[in-house]
Amino acid sequence: MCFYDQHTFVCGNWKWVHFRQHCDKELRIGETCGMKILFQTVPTGTLCKLCEKINTKMRRRAAEVDRISRWQRADLKLQALFVNTADRIRALDEEISELQRESSRR
Repeated sequence: MCFYDQHTFVCGNWKWVHFRQHCDKELRIGETCGMKILFQTVPTGTLCKLCEKINTKMRRRAAEVDRISRWQRADLKLQALFVNTADRIRALDEEISELQRESSRR
């Protein structure tokens, strides 16, 4: 049961970070026992990488939706552009849902 720091993110996720102290069950000199005990919790004030990816993809999706609405207001009849952009939005939706499933597993 070796002691580690833990970073907590704004989104609620956390991760183990720096090794701090060996426990009494040290098997060999310089090795850790494999069990982790919390030494100190350090709030980061940022989102984790997974939530940052989700936010980035949400912004890209919002930009694509805005682009379609702008084209419709301008009364452009470019069907190929609408189909292409709709495919991109669908792909972004799939990526976002996959990242959200991964986030909920953690």
